[in-house]
Amino acid sequence: MTDYIFRAPYNTPESRAGRPPRPRTEKLPGMLVERDVAVMVAPGEPMYVDVYRPDSRVPVAPLIAWSPYGKHNPAPIGILYPRSGVKPEHTSPLTTFEAPDPQYWVPRGYAIVTADIPGTWYSSGRATYLSPEEARAFAELIEWAGAQPWSNGRVGLSGVSYLTSSQWRVAELSPPHLAAINPWEGWNDTYREVVRHGGIPETSFWPYIWQRWGASVTEVEDLAAETAAHPFYDDFWRSKSADLEKITVPAFVVASWSDHGLHSRGTLEGFRRISSEHKWLDVHGRKKWAYYYDPESVERQRVFFDYFLHDRGPGPVAWPAVRMEARESYNRGRHRTASRWPPAETEYRTLHLHPPGAGARGMLAPGPGTTEGQISYDSLGSGLAPRRAEFSITFDDPVELIGHMVATLYLSSPEAEDLDVFVALFKLDAAGAHVGFPYYAQFEDGPMAVGWQRASHREPDPQRSTPFLPVLAHQRALPVSPGEVVRLDIEVLPSGTRFEAGERLLLVVQGSDVNRYPKPAVYARHEDTVNNGPHILHTGGRFASRLVVPVFPGKG
Repeated sequence: MTDYIFRAPYNTPESRAGRPPRPRTEKLPGMLVERDVAVMVAPGEPMYVDVYRPDSRVPVAPLIAWSPYGKHNPAPIGILYPRSGVKPEHTSPLTTFEAPDPQYWVPRGYAIVTADIPGTWYSSGRATYLSPEEARAFAELIEWAGAQPWSNGRVGLSGVSYLTSSQWRVAELSPPHLAAINPWEGWNDTYREVVRHGGIPETSFWPYIWQRWGASVTEVEDLAAETAAHPFYDDFWRSKSADLEKITVPAFVVASWSDHGLHSRGTLEGFRRISSEHKWLDVHGRKKWAYYYDPESVERQRVFFDYFLHDRGPGPVAWPAVRMEARESYNRGRHRTASRWPPAETEYRTLHLHPPGAGARGMLAPGPGTTEGQISYDSLGSGLAPRRAEFSITFDDPVELIGHMVATLYLSSPEAEDLDVFVALFKLDAAGAHVGFPYYAQFEDGPMAVGWQRASHREPDPQRSTPFLPVLAHQRALPVSPGEVVRLDIEVLPSGTRFEAGERLLLVVQGSDVNRYPKPAVYARHEDTVNNGPHILHTGGRFASRLVVPVFPGKG
């Protein structure tokens, strides 16, 4: 068992509109709602669920939403997050946060089971998050739902973010009644994908989410203390990472290019690594909540679940294994298909960094430079010197970049013993204007892709790394001497973007977050830096700094 640290809850349930359990049945048109049903899970303590099901004797398929956000609280996303893109008509007042809408699913032969996970709200036990203990409790709920008199015995899982991250954890246990999962944008490696981006501490979303999860009448896992106690990827963080290869259940996985620093990487890795014989991937470039509740997306969910939970309809059999959006501009793009992820037909091209000539911006070009060069920028962005280095390439023909990217950079710092390096890719139109994309579920001016790395965390994990995906070991800090040139192989998170002839790809390298939004906006921030003074980016000769990009062929 993991050595957890616990603390008093951040919030009382009452402070967030919770009410003590009062089991009852409510009748709505064509629907029964069983409130505060006690389900006994290990170690024999009740957790509470709400069940929305048809008012009939016909067995239905349960869809479980496993949530720390409160089953009592509809929490309409469109009101909580006005820039989320979720239209009011796309959810009903019965919809809880990031969960499926009972008003849609119940008339179509499903029961929605919404759970307050152990240790949250009024459910018993002490709350642990994405832990083995939580996964076992989730498995017990699946078995309970599969054995109810109103159930047809085939259980599905649905929901966004935490409601997906928990799907990865429970699916690896293969509970017998679990028949299909729909992971919709959820990380699976808490350390690499949320807590420490490239080894750099995340200082905005991660502290914020503890409090969102922390309503309880018992105790909750002290993620702040645990994060401080475990700065490297050890058994503690390993216990919060899904063993994806153990997953064999049919899966319809939905990922995005637009949730970098939160869910993009984990969802794509989830699809790539699970062992399911029947699995499909849809990768979009929109805002995650808006895409989940969009009627066309909901219909695709239904087609998938109908087939595996009800034996009805054509199902996803004729779907391409992988569908990807090649974005052109904000909420505009074209679908491409492939037989696997990443696409087998991808051509990886190397673009070398060349320092600026007469202008302020360097070039990206296929050939390496033979002469060594240097570009300096202020690592803290204090305004005393350029705060970034920029390199661009203009495409002569249409091109689509779809997949993983790697930035290999040679850097040094004369005044610091470590470096935090941030990279971002942008699309520029033919006139040189920035083409913005959805980013972090709320923003419209995001980059095409981002990546991060702390130099002392540069040691790779050779067993997990691939040519297109460098995975860092995060086992120790490798020292960096002032002035020492270090090679960083930076994972640039996957993206899908189309460029027309005359449009440009811009690479930005700097020492802090590239997009900066005013507080209290929550997104991936990194304000706990090791930087000091200038960074020097080395190019050419011995220091072949370069960017490897994935070209998807044949789409002129």
